[in-house]
Amino acid sequence: MDRLGQLFDTAGPLLRRVDALLDVGGAPAEHGVWAQLRRVRLLSGDAVQAVAALRPADLGDAAPELRADARTYAALAASLPVPKEWSGAAAEAYERARRRTAAHLSGDADSLGDRLRASADLADDLVDWMRTSREALAVALAEVLGSSEAITLSADTVDIPSPAQIAAAADVAETILRTVADAYDRAADLLHTSSALAEPLAPAR
Repeated sequence: MDRLGQLFDTAGPLLRRVDALLDVGGAPAEHGVWAQLRRVRLLSGDAVQAVAALRPADLGDAAPELRADARTYAALAASLPVPKEWSGAAAEAYERARRRTAAHLSGDADSLGDRLRASADLADDLVDWMRTSREALAVALAEVLGSSEAITLSADTVDIPSPAQIAAAADVAETILRTVADAYDRAADLLHTSSALAEPLAPAR
């Protein structure tokens, strides 16, 4: 279990308190939490839950398997027989088709093998992103759990929260949501750079 897993249950009561206070009392008009809420569009508890649900281990085997498949395609492309015992127009047509098929299976660019290797790289990057995001959120949770705001929020619940409690809730939420929003942005950049993988592969010509 990583640090986020260790802190998740401990942080639960504080996050529920923060979300309840923001739901009842809002936040100061100019507080930075509003910008982070617009970025994430979730309250702190749900945002933490979303990151805690990331399971890098579940994707850990994907990259090796994809690279193994790429090697299989390369071996298949190399195994296509060259016409040695025959010549003429039929042999030339076959050789052209063989070269096209080999390039489609494992060429230098936009082949099946190339797509598999790029997908493996993306899987590795996603695993790294998940681990980095979980660790960054764990650091943020540890920070807010040990903060003066957490002490303010640990006071007995009252029907009408005090300005100090509302400000403390907003401060905690801003820290958590900024961390999650930054992680979202890194994921968006990663997927943008890999967008070509969503395009259909051109057929062999």
